[in-house]
Amino acid sequence: MSGANKHFVLAAGGTGGHLIPAFVLATELDRRGHHVALITDERGANIPGKPDCLPAHILPAGRFGKNPLNWVKGVRAVLQGRKMALRLFESFEPSAVIGFGGYPALPALLASTSAEIPSLVHEQNAVLGRVNRLLAGRVQAIATAYPEINRLKAKHLDKVHLVGNPVRDGVLGLRDEPFPAFTEDGLLRVLVTGGSQGARILSEVVPDGLAMLQPALRSRLQVTQQCRPEDLDAVRERYRNHDIPAELGTYFEDMAARLADAHLFIGRAGASTVAELTAVGRPAVLVPLPIATDDHQTANTREMTKTGGARAIKQTHFTAKELAKQIQAMAQRPETLATAAHAAWNCGRPNAVKDLADLVESAGGADLMDVIRSSETDKGAKMVAATAGIGA
Repeated sequence: MSGANKHFVLAAGGTGGHLIPAFVLATELDRRGHHVALITDERGANIPGKPDCLPAHILPAGRFGKNPLNWVKGVRAVLQGRKMALRLFESFEPSAVIGFGGYPALPALLASTSAEIPSLVHEQNAVLGRVNRLLAGRVQAIATAYPEINRLKAKHLDKVHLVGNPVRDGVLGLRDEPFPAFTEDGLLRVLVTGGSQGARILSEVVPDGLAMLQPALRSRLQVTQQCRPEDLDAVRERYRNHDIPAELGTYFEDMAARLADAHLFIGRAGASTVAELTAVGRPAVLVPLPIATDDHQTANTREMTKTGGARAIKQTHFTAKELAKQIQAMAQRPETLATAAHAAWNCGRPNAVKDLADLVESAGGADLMDVIRSSETDKGAKMVAATAGIGA
């Protein structure tokens, strides 16, 4: 359905949460024969994983914190970035501009409105981000990753398309693999990651929590944990004192393989993390990052916890005792953990990149694709997929 070769500009903030889905979409659009370009900031241009088909253009993008004194500087930077984006559009001639959130996406999307170029945004989290909220009235479509989105105005519901969060091929390829065998006397493989922010509490709590499991479970543990460099020695000592075998590292290049082997995940609830867990079907104990903007990580856990695919623990309640209690409940019997894994799998949206690419290709046409249109329900701000089979 791709039709003629087109040019698309992707605009994203400089974090992995914004950029990973942009990278996955760029690869899919390139595969369909289109040309793609990226607008981001310096941090985003240096994030690993950018496909070769996606040249990066660094534009100034002001930040608007709580201090009004910084707003003038921020507005000036956005206007400068908008002017530079317009110059890029003159030469690249995009059919559409796609924003993935973050302040670096703002100048490009403002420029697309000025140049009357179709635009849409993709929201990775279960809370509409600040930039996407600001632009919701200007764009032609809002692609979402969850059926329920906070901070989305009712007047914009008719623009919503539930597509999911695109994940990397290496992870998506695991979706049809069976959940690793977990028996009464087999290993319980636990994967722990904390992301770039707030990983310290995981390093402090998880080893002690695992040590409090009942002996029948504790004796079968095999742990892989990603730690901050400054925490590595202390975490290693904790596991050694508890006599729990653990492989520790600051970064694992083969994260997809680690996820494939894991029976249980413990970590934060960032959008990419939740998307990968549900794509593969891995049960989880999730500890939302409390300083995340608009508490969006707590909202990200909503779908998985409702279905039984995850347990969520607020950081203020995240103690060794509480962690042990939740793990014990999930893994007390092999079938309990397998059921949670299947519940997580059912939350996955494996066609996310295809559906998003279809939506992007249709931008600028007579009508945006309606195959994944979401509709308003009785609760107003809750969206449900109108297409049979999505999320099934």
